[in-house]
Amino acid sequence: MRCLYNEKAHDLGVTCCDISSQPISDGEHGFRYFQMASCGQDNQIKLWLILFADFLGVELKYKCTLNGHSAPVLACAFSYDGQMLVSGSVDKCVIIYETSTGNTLHTLSQHTRYVTTCAFAPYSPLLATGSMDKTVNIWQFDLKQPCAGNTVENESKVTVEDWSEDDVSAWLCAQDLADFVGLFKMNNIDGKELLNLTKESLTNELKIESLGLRSKVLQKIEELRMTTISVSVTIPDEFLCPITRELMKDPVIAADGYSYEREAMENWISTRRRSSPMTNLPLPSLILTPNRTLKMAISRWLETQQKYS
Repeated sequence: MRCLYNEKAHDLGVTCCDISSQPISDGEHGFRYFQMASCGQDNQIKLWLILFADFLGVELKYKCTLNGHSAPVLACAFSYDGQMLVSGSVDKCVIIYETSTGNTLHTLSQHTRYVTTCAFAPYSPLLATGSMDKTVNIWQFDLKQPCAGNTVENESKVTVEDWSEDDVSAWLCAQDLADFVGLFKMNNIDGKELLNLTKESLTNELKIESLGLRSKVLQKIEELRMTTISVSVTIPDEFLCPITRELMKDPVIAADGYSYEREAMENWISTRRRSSPMTNLPLPSLILTPNRTLKMAISRWLETQQKYS
């Protein structure tokens, strides 16, 4: 095994790369090349051409940069014929590009956490995407329909405050709280009421006697409140995990001196090399230390936002 070529691709580090399975000829000079895509912490995807010619040997030639993601890109994959490229990002979006033009064909935003993997089926119009939201989505292309600029948005653009009782019921089922659907309907709990539920109201008004169940419901409601705040308010950048770009719940300090969400950093360490997500340099230690000061600051900020919302 020998290295044929070396090229600096992304300033903040490369997270993923893929090579098209089918070589293409330029037709003019008789050169044959494979397409290569590289993804980086700089939120970009770069397309390259791997050129093969008897008198040149192997050459990596930059083609173009694909934009569209607003956070680090974690995964990419070519379609079997090389005409499309799919990417997944920390911004929770999946983008499908046309490689010949660099145009965006589809933007898919159904995942609720960062997208870590994506793949085309070899001989059929199918696409799979996976996310830290613990789901795998299978997509099918409608080959009869033009697809330029199509966007599949998340389930609904309706804000939580405007949820109906049925929306709340659907949310309960999604949170594995289906046993409470009847109780919430009986008490006419809509989105606004849901966000205002407290430990006291769950105990005294909804009569949920189990401390464990009350705690579970309150935890899910708190996560929903944080999501609502994240959408409507600009969160201080120091409160966002550099990996997920989400508000941190359990911040920890890594050996590189940066703070991360514990779950995200543990996943980073378990699935990647011992490198810093921020600097791409080796981590001298894998010890994660709780950042209690930052956690308290985030809690105070959340309390302030809830008071004035």
